[in-house]
Amino acid sequence: MDHVPGETSPEPATPGALPDVAPQLRGLRRRRGLTLEAAAQRAGLSPAHLSRLETGNRQPSLPMLLALARIYGTTVSELLGEAPPERDPVVRAGRSEPVEADGWVYRQAGGAGRALQCLRVHVPYATRADIVRVHPGEEWIHVLEGRVRLALGDAVHVLDPGDSAHFDSLTPHRIGAAGPAGAELLFVHTLMQSPVAELCLGDETLHRR
Repeated sequence: MDHVPGETSPEPATPGALPDVAPQLRGLRRRRGLTLEAAAQRAGLSPAHLSRLETGNRQPSLPMLLALARIYGTTVSELLGEAPPERDPVVRAGRSEPVEADGWVYRQAGGAGRALQCLRVHVPYATRADIVRVHPGEEWIHVLEGRVRLALGDAVHVLDPGDSAHFDSLTPHRIGAAGPAGAELLFVHTLMQSPVAELCLGDETLHRR
């Protein structure tokens, strides 16, 4: 078995440990490129405690599983080794029902329950009252039609059709169309645990169209 620097060596599993949690925890952490120390700090655990979970010497509580699933961008079911339902890799245009919230209209452009949230969005005209967003993750936008005004920190950018922007969403940001007709864009976000509409629309009431 390989040994990653900064990690304690695996210990023999104790009887009664959940059979799939330990290898799943270790494999997901490594696939996310996190050291034992970094993952433990984000989950509010000690590295020694997380090491015991990964070697099966301690069984995680539900709050621990929820915290680790959030960090690794997955679900508790996956951590428990349950097979996810088969996902259709194709998202058909006719099956994507528009949803409206606070002037924004969006369609799903990617599969549900994945680490990337992909939307096609109609963006309304920007106003000074638009909410500035700050949240974990990364965002990528690509303008399809119209012009988009992107306030990113202290800078303001105007994007034309074909232009893209990729930024850390912990940077305060505000997105709106630069003209009264609105704009169309593709929107991708990495934050799996947030409800899809709240990523760019806030917590306003959603309306099916």
